[in-house]
Amino acid sequence: MIWLLRIYLFLYFILYFGIGAWAVIEPVREILEFDIPSFMLAVGLSVSAPIGYSEVAGLYGGINLMVGIFCLLGLFSKYLANKALFILAFLTFSIAAGRYLLSLIPTAPGFLNSFFIFEVATFFISIFFMIYLRTLNQPAKKHDVGDVATNES
Repeated sequence: MIWLLRIYLFLYFILYFGIGAWAVIEPVREILEFDIPSFMLAVGLSVSAPIGYSEVAGLYGGINLMVGIFCLLGLFSKYLANKALFILAFLTFSIAAGRYLLSLIPTAPGFLNSFFIFEVATFFISIFFMIYLRTLNQPAKKHDVGDVATNES
């Protein structure tokens, strides 16, 4: 099971680090002579002022890069794995909650899309692995009735 957790964290390292790097290079994407699709088009954003690129690089790029790196660090420590899982759960729950709250506004689009499903799945899988790590760190308790009787006297 620990290997499933490591695979999960490694996949999320690739995913979040990749998204972060993609967002950071968006302002210079056309200067680079790589055939990279537009991050802004992929997520449905447009920038109307130069500061907007800084915001995209900071919010989408910086946060996702750091989440990815934290997932990578979680591969080497149960403690850091638990923290990385908490960050993933908190981040994805927050984004999914924001999508849901927006959908409560009558003229807003609905919340059910592939991004929402991904975020909810990530939240529950992360919670599952957090519970699993907690059981690894707690020693098994004895359930011997004889021990209970002797402890009461």
